[in-house]
Amino acid sequence: MFENLSYLTLQQYWWIIVSLLASLFVLLMFVQGGQTLIGQLSKTEKEKSLLINSIGRKWDLTFTTLVTFGGAFFASFPLFYSTSFGGAYWVWMLLLFSFIIQAVSYEYRTKANNFLGQKTYETFLFINGILATIIVGIVVGTFFTGSEFSVDKLNITNVSNPVISRWKTATHGLEAAFNITNLSLGIAILFLSRVLASLYFINNIDNETIVKRASKQVKFCAIPFLVFFLLFVGLILTKEGFAVNLDTKEVFMEKFKYLNNLIEMPIVLIMFLIGVVGVLYGIFLGAFKSSGKGIWFSGAGTVLTVLAILLISGFNNTAFYPSTYDLQSSLTIQNSSSSKYTLTVMSYVSLLVPFVIAYIWYAWKSLNKKKVSEDDISKDDMAY
Repeated sequence: MFENLSYLTLQQYWWIIVSLLASLFVLLMFVQGGQTLIGQLSKTEKEKSLLINSIGRKWDLTFTTLVTFGGAFFASFPLFYSTSFGGAYWVWMLLLFSFIIQAVSYEYRTKANNFLGQKTYETFLFINGILATIIVGIVVGTFFTGSEFSVDKLNITNVSNPVISRWKTATHGLEAAFNITNLSLGIAILFLSRVLASLYFINNIDNETIVKRASKQVKFCAIPFLVFFLLFVGLILTKEGFAVNLDTKEVFMEKFKYLNNLIEMPIVLIMFLIGVVGVLYGIFLGAFKSSGKGIWFSGAGTVLTVLAILLISGFNNTAFYPSTYDLQSSLTIQNSSSSKYTLTVMSYVSLLVPFVIAYIWYAWKSLNKKKVSEDDISKDDMAY
C-alpha cells in the first residue's frame, strides 16, 4: 500500500502525522494550565487536593503524547531533530527539566516524610505549567520566524568533525524568547491551557464552588489568550515567509507567504476557521453557561487550529524550519526527511497512531465515568 506512494506524498503524510500529534499535545497541556490555577481556584487543602487529583489523573496522557510526537518527528525528519535539539539545546533542556519536576511532584507530593515538603512540589507543578506551555509556543513560533543555524550535509564526510548542523548563537535557542512573534504564541498557549483547564474542571469536578471559580477563570484567561493569539496570527499573516522554489528548491522570501498558504489551501483555511469557532464556542459555554460541554468544543477546536497552523508552516512549498543565518540551510519536509524506504516502513507503523488516540480516549473516558469529589480523594490510597 504505502510502497506505491511517491516520496513527496510520504513526506507530506508524515508531516500531517507529526502535526496531528503536536496538536493533541497542545490540547493535553490543559494539565499544565490546571497546575497554574491551583492557588487561584482553591481556598482549602481539600479543594487543592481535589484540583491536583483531577488533573493528576491525566498528566501521563500528556507525557505519552509528547514521547510519541518526539519519536515520530525524530524518525521522519531526523535533520530537524539534530539541528534543533543539537543546537537550541537550552530550550529543550528547560522543557525536559520542567517535565522531570512535574513527574517527581505528582509522585512525592503527599508521600510521608518527603524532605522537600508539599508546598515545594506544588511550586514545581506551577513552574512546569508556566515553562512548558511558553517554551512549546516559542519553539513552534520559530517555524515562522526562523533560527540562526547552518546545514552542510557534505560535512558528514569530515572524519574529524562530521557535524552537519551548526548553531550560530551563543545562547543556543534562548534568543527565540526575545522575538515578539514567538513570545506571543508562547503566552497565548499558556492562557489557552488555563482556559482548557478551567473548562476541564467544570466538566470533571463535583464541587459547585470550584466550578463557579473555574467559570470566572475562563473569562479572565480568555481575554489575554485572544489578545496574544490574534497578535501572533496577525504577525505571521502579514510578514514575509520562507518560500521554496518548486523547480530549483531555492529558499526565498515571499510577501504574505502564510496568508497565501491559507488562501491556496482552502481545506486548511476551513479547518482553521472551524477550529477558532470551536474554541470560542467552548469558552462561551464555560464562561456564561458553566457547561461541562465547553471542554469538548474548545478541545476539538484547539486540535484543528494548531493542526492548521502547522500545516501552513510546512506545506505549499514552505520551509518549516527556516534559517535566518543562511536561507539555503532552511529545512523543508523534502530536504530533512528520512529515506523513502524508512518512511514507507514507518508508515505501516503509523497505523498504530489511531491506537494511541484510542488509548487517550479510553483512559479519559474510564477516568471520567463520574466527577471527582472530595469523598473520592479521601478514599483513594493512590491519591496525589
